[in-house]
Amino acid sequence: MLSPDILKKIRQIEIHTKRLLSGVLVGDYNSARKGSGFEFDRIREYQVGDDVRFIDWKSSAKTNKLLFKQYIEERNRNVVIAVDVSSSGLFSSNAIYKLDLMKEVSAVLALIAEYGKDQATLLLFADEVEFFVPPGRGKQHIHTIMRHLFTYKSERKKTDLNCVLRYIAGMGAKDSVIFLISDFIDTDFEQLLNVAARKHEIVAVRCLDDREKTFPDVGFLTIDDVEEGQQMLLDTRKKSGSDLRSFLRKRLSDQARLLKKNGIDYLEVSPGKPFIGDLIRFFRRRMMY
Repeated sequence: MLSPDILKKIRQIEIHTKRLLSGVLVGDYNSARKGSGFEFDRIREYQVGDDVRFIDWKSSAKTNKLLFKQYIEERNRNVVIAVDVSSSGLFSSNAIYKLDLMKEVSAVLALIAEYGKDQATLLLFADEVEFFVPPGRGKQHIHTIMRHLFTYKSERKKTDLNCVLRYIAGMGAKDSVIFLISDFIDTDFEQLLNVAARKHEIVAVRCLDDREKTFPDVGFLTIDDVEEGQQMLLDTRKKSGSDLRSFLRKRLSDQARLLKKNGIDYLEVSPGKPFIGDLIRFFRRRMMY
C-alpha cells in the first residue's frame, strides 16, 4: 500500500511531466517520428515536407484546408531504467537525498517512454541486481514501475557498477536503450562499460550533490562512509584540502572522457535543482521522437 505522501509525489510528477510533454516545451515531440506506420494518430493541417500520399482529400474538400493523415510508426523499442539504490544515494547537502532524486528521474523517464509508446523496464541494483520489472507498456505498467520505485528499500550498501553492466551486457533484448542512473562513485568498471556499450545504447544520468563536485573550506570534518561503515577525519582547508578539490574535479573529467570514449551520452542532475524540462529535451533529442 502506498502512503499518502508517495501517492502525492507520484501524482505531482505525472502532472508536471505530462504538462511539459503536451506543452510548447516539446512542440512537435509527438510528430518527429511519424511515417507510414501501423497506428493512426490524428488528422492535422498539411505542412511543407509531409508525404503527399497521406493527404486526406475528402476532409480537405469539406474544410477547404489541406489536411494530412498522421500515423505513429510502430516499433518495439525497450527503455531500460537501471537505478543505483546503494547507500551512497542517502547523502545530501539539500533537502532531498540523491536516491530520492534518482527515483524521481526514473519515474519521469518511465512516463516519457509511455508517451512515446515505447516499452519500459525497471532494474534496481547496488552491489548486485536486486529487482527487475520486465518490459511492458501502458499506464498500469508505468504505475507498477513507479510503485516499486518509491517503495523499494535496499538492504545492501555498496555500489558495484560492474554487477549491473555485466547484467546489461548479457541482456538479449534487441533495440533497447539503457538509462543508467547513478552517482557513478565507483572504480574499475571501464572494461565492462565498454562491453555493455558495444551491445546496447547506453545513456548515463549522473546524480551528484554539489558537495561531491567541489567542497568549501570548513576546516576539519568527521564524515561517515555509509557504504563501508567507517568514519574518517577530512581536512577541507584550502591549503591542505587542495588535493580533495583536485580529486573531485579529476573524477568528473575522467568520467566524462570515459563516457565519450565509449560513445555514451550523459546528463547531469543535482538535488535541489529543476530537472524535468532538461530531461524531456534531452530524451527527445536522444531518442529522436
